[in-house]
Amino acid sequence: MGDKANAHPGAAGRATAADHPASVRNVVLVGHSGSGKTTLVEALALTAGAVNRAGRVEDGGTVSDYDDIEHRQHRSVQLSLVPVEWDGIKINLLDTPGYADFVGELRAGLRAADAALFVVSASDGVDGSTRMVWEECAAVGMPRAIVVTHLESARAGYEDMTRICAEAFGADDPDAVLPLYLPLHGPQAPDGHAPVTGLVGLLSRKLFDYSSGERVESDPGEDRLPGIEEARNRLIEGIIAESEDETLMDRYLGGEQVDVKTLIEDLERAVARGVFFPVLAAAPAAEGARQGLGTIELLELVTGGFPTPLERAVPRVTTVAGEPRELKPCDPGGPLVAEVVKTASDPYVGRISLVRVFSGTLRPDATVHVSGHGLADRGHEDHDVDERIGALSGPFGKQQRALSHCIAGDLACVAKLSRAETGDTLSAKDDPLLMEPWEMPDPLLPLAIQAHSKADEDKLSQGLSRLVAEDPTMRLEQNQDTHQVVLWCLGEAHADVALERLRSRYGVQVDVVPHRVSLRETFAGPAGGRGRHVKQSGGHGQYAICEIEVEPLPGGSGIEFVDKVVGGAVPRQFIPSVEKGVRAQAARGVAAGHPLIDVRITLLDGKAHSVDSSDAAFQTAGALALREAAADARIHLLEPVAEVTVLVGDEYVGSVMSDLSGRRGRVLGTEQTAGGRTLIRAEVPEIEIGRYAVDLRSLSHGTARFNRSYARHEPMPAQVAERIREELRDSA
Repeated sequence: MGDKANAHPGAAGRATAADHPASVRNVVLVGHSGSGKTTLVEALALTAGAVNRAGRVEDGGTVSDYDDIEHRQHRSVQLSLVPVEWDGIKINLLDTPGYADFVGELRAGLRAADAALFVVSASDGVDGSTRMVWEECAAVGMPRAIVVTHLESARAGYEDMTRICAEAFGADDPDAVLPLYLPLHGPQAPDGHAPVTGLVGLLSRKLFDYSSGERVESDPGEDRLPGIEEARNRLIEGIIAESEDETLMDRYLGGEQVDVKTLIEDLERAVARGVFFPVLAAAPAAEGARQGLGTIELLELVTGGFPTPLERAVPRVTTVAGEPRELKPCDPGGPLVAEVVKTASDPYVGRISLVRVFSGTLRPDATVHVSGHGLADRGHEDHDVDERIGALSGPFGKQQRALSHCIAGDLACVAKLSRAETGDTLSAKDDPLLMEPWEMPDPLLPLAIQAHSKADEDKLSQGLSRLVAEDPTMRLEQNQDTHQVVLWCLGEAHADVALERLRSRYGVQVDVVPHRVSLRETFAGPAGGRGRHVKQSGGHGQYAICEIEVEPLPGGSGIEFVDKVVGGAVPRQFIPSVEKGVRAQAARGVAAGHPLIDVRITLLDGKAHSVDSSDAAFQTAGALALREAAADARIHLLEPVAEVTVLVGDEYVGSVMSDLSGRRGRVLGTEQTAGGRTLIRAEVPEIEIGRYAVDLRSLSHGTARFNRSYARHEPMPAQVAERIREELRDSA
């Protein structure tokens, strides 16, 4: 690390194929939008020599492969990989989106990585969503470190930020979240802000000056290190508290001077075990400079303190039939098990899959088995096919550099996997395996669309299938009740990107239309109807008469048909025809065109003709009878009700419950959970929560989560039902 007495810049160069898992580090960058993750990746790439100038480097190395919409909105919306090398170690930097709508890309990054860098802005602080991701990492024991950015801001305060990080991330042990360095400030600017020009290593007491554009290490002397001893002692005690040497604390408290080398070794082991979380500072390099502030220290922390892939257990693996399969952690010679963590489409080379290899070695032009999890409810196929892969490459911006192989623990891009989707498993064709998927967030914002023209209609199906293949957080629904095509998204920005990708990548222009929920109808009380279908127009005629009685049933009963005909008034062979006719009419609706449910239809009487009666005639008569019964009855419009659970911070419980009540919701109860959160259970009409994913995020400042599931249909209030009927009449 930067505190090592003999620290050196390390070897620089563009990433190649790793030859052993011990020489790989997979690191995901996490933080809210605008915290500086992408800028930090660029700064690390510059320091490592992967690029040769500061700032965005397009063909020489664009950090993220942005779509046009992403350029315009100035935000990253997808996972991107930047491999660099430092001191003989290949570091795969996984840059994730900070915007909540693209949490699926974040979860993919967490799956592919073995450690996380939490990037926080000194001018903005730590938001609630970043805290929630920290808790997710803590739950699985992922090693973490914290990087403070935006030190150039006049409002920035590194010391204050380290305290805020300890409070936000060190709830269980604040002394496990401590800075490794203190900032060295340059001359004060006219606005009173003194820029950070260097860092002081708390363990080594050395000064690392970046004011010249390259790190210069020196021994500053005691007069330039005022006030560091308290911070240094606290850091040493924090490291020793996590040391595997149980005698070290007693020796230290007894006055023994602990060697800096021992402290660094203990620090690295504690970081790798996920029990100590150092705080570092970083800033991008100035124009013409070779190194950004703190980047060398950060690269040395990653290579020295973060775990190798050998230290991570392989996620649960089974055969395709579901039998458990035990695998050695990260064995390049073991059975092939790799996972597609991202799927993208390139207009020139087709589909490109970013793959993390967990076991075995992946080679170009090999035939692999593709196993999928069958996310049929999201419009994804269940995969169980063999496929020949194309070239392997290491991405660097818009360029793809060919790789000869990809061993266990490493990541690579695979071309020409036409059937594999994000989350699918790649394995040997003679030993097909399936890896347990990571948790995918449920898309809860509906976007109803229709083709803009006939030409777009012809391309829509293929465009949508490719879109959902890339993004497992998007669900495609072909609603049989409303006859709408619905894309379920995570939020408005997610929906905007989906529409833009349909247009720019797949040449499909669509129109957004109001989303309709699946309403139902039922009888409010008993009613009777007579269906008479008698026609004679020369030749064979049609003759069928039937009388029915309709009565409502409890919710969830469906359609019940009862035969009470006596004396053969309706011949036995035509009774199923009557039932078929009334069921068909029930499916079409009897009032507003919504399916009829929860009624008992009893056939009481009828008439037939020995020559002119037929199956078709009695089907028509049954339908007419049901329509006549509905004309004289009061029909209830039923709306779907969802069971909703909201997990929200205690400070927002009152606002959320009030909002649910305003949506005609019924709160069923609350339950206190860990971390100062409350779980609210409620039943809410689905028509009232179409945009709840957006509204809840605003209400809770992005910290709440909710799930919904269909509960039942129930009668809609008269005023709401009348409004729906008016809207239907207007649209007609």
